Amino acid sequence: MNKSDLRIDWATHEAAKYAVMNWHYSKCMPVGKLVKIGVWEFNKFIGVIIFGRGANPGLYSPYGLTQTEGCELVRIALNSHVSSVSRIMSIAFKFLVESNSSLRLIVSFADQSQGHHGGIYQASNWIYNGQSQSAEEYLYNGKRWHGRAFRKSHGSHLKYIDKGLEIVQGSRKHRYLMSLDSDMRNQIEPLSKPYPKRVTRANSGDQLESGGSIPTHTLHIEGSANG
Repeated sequence: MNKSDLRIDWATHEAAKYAVMNWHYSKCMPVGKLVKIGVWEFNKFIGVIIFGRGANPGLYSPYGLTQTEGCELVRIALNSHVSSVSRIMSIAFKFLVESNSSLRLIVSFADQSQGHHGGIYQASNWIYNGQSQSAEEYLYNGKRWHGRAFRKSHGSHLKYIDKGLEIVQGSRKHRYLMSLDSDMRNQIEPLSKPYPKRVTRANSGDQLESGGSIPTHTLHIEGSANG
């Protein structure tokens, strides 16, 4: 496959939503303004990589960074493709940094409740940094919501209690780090922990594990990045 057969460029909201709804296990488009990078092979749209600021405003403070210096990889939604996910991610990261020179770190989560352990991150030499704390989640109309995402979309959850909403304890997620410069890599390498192993899970299928299933807040990049 020639380099010219793989193309990375900004994706519209409509294209990104189509990819997420059809090719991501969550079937859930993140809320808010997001950075949406499209992927094409042989001039055919095959998916999207989406970045956000992260639901937790303190996500980057443990690494000495402000919110403008980090972002969260929230979705990788790809149809059948020839290029490796590692190569697609690498090119997308370079494309992202070209328009956001202040970025130094990308964080992503693998959702254990979906049987994910972060295999695509391990294959790409991300640093494993342990598990996130569990957070309150809601079950409503057959869909599982992160508490903050539900309240942003619906308002207070209390008015839905009588309509069948259930409050549940969320699962802990595997946290992975990708540095965008050598100094950051040196800083986070001492935080590395052994990679978790794959857990065999019935009916897990072969869906790509990537970008936690909960919607997150925006990465503040305006213009064409927002489609």
